[in-house]
Amino acid sequence: MAESSSIRRRSVEPTSHNIEPKGGAYDNVSSDLKDVVELDAGYLAQQEGWGDTDADLRDMKRLGKKQEFKRNFSFWSTLGFVSIYMATWEFVLVSLSVGLANGGFAGLFWCFITTVICYGFVVASLAEMESMAPTSGGQYHWVSEFAPPQYQRVLSYASGWMSTLGWLASVASSVYVCGTQIQAMVNVLQPDVVMEPWKITLIMFAVIGITIIFNTYGASILPSLEIASLIGHIAGFFVVMIALLVLCPKNSPYDVFLHFEANGGWSPGPAYLVSQVTIIYCNLGSDSVVHISEEVEDASLVVPRCMFWSFIYNTVIGIVMLIVMLFCIGPLEDVVNSDVPYLLLFNNTGSPALSLVLNVIVFLLVYAGNITALATCAREMWAFARDKGLPFSGWIGKMDRKSSIPFNSVYATSAACVVLALIQLGSTVAFNIIVSLSVLGLMSTYMISIGCVFHRRITGQPLPHARWSLGRYALWINGFALFYSFFLLIFCCFPSYLPVDASSANWAPVVWLAVIIIAVIVYITYGKKHYTAPVDFVEGRKMAGVGLQSTE
Repeated sequence: MAESSSIRRRSVEPTSHNIEPKGGAYDNVSSDLKDVVELDAGYLAQQEGWGDTDADLRDMKRLGKKQEFKRNFSFWSTLGFVSIYMATWEFVLVSLSVGLANGGFAGLFWCFITTVICYGFVVASLAEMESMAPTSGGQYHWVSEFAPPQYQRVLSYASGWMSTLGWLASVASSVYVCGTQIQAMVNVLQPDVVMEPWKITLIMFAVIGITIIFNTYGASILPSLEIASLIGHIAGFFVVMIALLVLCPKNSPYDVFLHFEANGGWSPGPAYLVSQVTIIYCNLGSDSVVHISEEVEDASLVVPRCMFWSFIYNTVIGIVMLIVMLFCIGPLEDVVNSDVPYLLLFNNTGSPALSLVLNVIVFLLVYAGNITALATCAREMWAFARDKGLPFSGWIGKMDRKSSIPFNSVYATSAACVVLALIQLGSTVAFNIIVSLSVLGLMSTYMISIGCVFHRRITGQPLPHARWSLGRYALWINGFALFYSFFLLIFCCFPSYLPVDASSANWAPVVWLAVIIIAVIVYITYGKKHYTAPVDFVEGRKMAGVGLQSTE
């Protein structure tokens, strides 16, 4: 079988990644920019046995990366990976209390609709960039390849740090949700029990510990787990929705669609805009699958398809679940004053046993997404360490050759999440801070990478061929995505509620700024000498004699 695969690859004419050089776009390199990436027999022999398609082989050679992961993710496991990480309908239930306080039922509904429409332009832009350069590095690689030459190194380094921060916060927020869900399940049976912050912290530590096992010794079953998660994600949606619609008393259509009410201290306009942050959080994660690109078969087509279509169907069922929740959750005053609003929703079924079952379903699905989140962040950190972008890169970027799993990056990610878990010990709005930090970090990288592609398009510079392309509308889609990313960044810095004191302030911008300062210091003292920008290995851009990059 291996021999026939090798023959098949040799017999296919290279047709992918046409690159059209124009006007000095690739100056200061000694190797010529080729029209196509050719696959010689020696390269094919080196890459045999990893599960690559011809397109994967050309992509990896163009990007200058040695294949170090087995490509064991199919279309369905890849779709499951990104779908269960997004978990839109699940997070609609467990994370939208800010929107309920700042806009009421109608405010949250219409803000959700407008936000997902605007954010769709961002997802489409990211999907096209993934098709151009399917690598585990994701945004920081795209910035390195597409930014103006004089800014490539520093902007890609900054993007790598922001991406790492955003994904670490994303994992921490998912772990936090798991902790609060366990508290909610306890409260179903014992409503008067209040769990102190230190108990929640210990639960978060336990969740992290179990998740490590799935991402190390259990990593071989991850593709199968993602398919099972996809099935559970869809089946769970219908189970929860039908139970709520049948058993819960209903709010009026006027309250759900037309009655706006700001109870968070903001006036209606700013309240509406601040609510975008947690709505984005419910729909964030389309780019999670980018960071397993080197593990997906036919990645330059499968990954962008999964990114875009998972966003579409997740937002649709998210909107449906949002409507169900708003009709069934009960009076707004009770919801705003509740520490766990979705517990009121499940208790409205009138059956403690059913409420517990619904809580368990949502918990298991959110936890499955937490496994995916850790895998995503670990791959991103591994890729950045491959480019010597982090302290201790030699250790973080080490690959276990027997299992093709980056164990150390999993451990490093988990340790950083333990630190972030401590935030909730000192703040009453810890979840909102971590959410803002996640959105702030990731939207920074979206803005920079989309901005680089937009700049190349508006100045007529070449871009690699994209099998999943935005076509004639690319410039306009990129332009709006860039504007919206910047717009959203501003509101990530706003506090969720007014008035503000030390315990309720949004400290995410402070943490974000602190990470930027640390990144600058590390770049000056370490990165300037050791960091290897991904573009330094790209075919047609690398210096003569530079081979494939690896962590060996």
